Amino acid sequence: MTAEELNSRLDTTVANPARRYDYWLGGKDNFAADRESGDAIEAVYPAIRTAAVENRMFLRRAVRYLATEAGIRQFLDIGTGLPTAENTHQVAQEINPTSRIVYVDNDPLVLAHARALLTSQPAGRTAYIEADLREPAEIFNAEELVDILDLREPVALLLVAVMHFVPDDEQAYTVVKTLTNALPADSCLVVSHATYDFLPADIADVFTAKSLPGAGDFTGRSREQFLRFFDGLDLIAPGAEMVSQWRPESSSASPPKPVSVYGAVARKP
Repeated sequence: MTAEELNSRLDTTVANPARRYDYWLGGKDNFAADRESGDAIEAVYPAIRTAAVENRMFLRRAVRYLATEAGIRQFLDIGTGLPTAENTHQVAQEINPTSRIVYVDNDPLVLAHARALLTSQPAGRTAYIEADLREPAEIFNAEELVDILDLREPVALLLVAVMHFVPDDEQAYTVVKTLTNALPADSCLVVSHATYDFLPADIADVFTAKSLPGAGDFTGRSREQFLRFFDGLDLIAPGAEMVSQWRPESSSASPPKPVSVYGAVARKP
């Protein structure tokens, strides 16, 4: 993508979820509107930066589990976000260099940085697809996916911190069901999702009212609602937990930090 093409598609005056997440993680690929939105949310929920970091750590632990204990060598990471340290392919290929990863996102800035997502080990492969998760057929029919992933073999589907941007419940559950139905047995689903379950009522009310600038683009779901994403699948222990409490590193000197994000991994029977 040329600089002119990027500028024509990039609206820097409106907060963008991927860029705001980058800001909370300490990245540099964000603009004033993203930082203003991020700061407004942090003012109401001071643990948001911790939540962003813990969510990223959950992704890494989940990929390590999938690449080791589950023996998965193929990954479909939808809602990839901006590249940062230890992306999915880096974690998976550190364990098995032959791992193959397809990233999917519809953000033009992510596309502009896609080269950082394509630094595969020579024995493995990576690709990037510009597509919307609400159009599963577009993803599975993409030449890049067909070329890299063998859908006769297990695939890990990663939907990390993305489904809370699909506010309509039925659409959200239908999308996930459609995606998992397209995968073979022994594939795995990874989801993390914002929740208001652990927030004080007054703070939760601020978010549910959608009155906070920049916070109207995501929807928190309860544990019961979160578990619906895994209907028909076998949850991997410890099941649905705060992302910070999903298989935390045993070597950590401090206990897991409480954050308002659920995470879980499940296998397709």
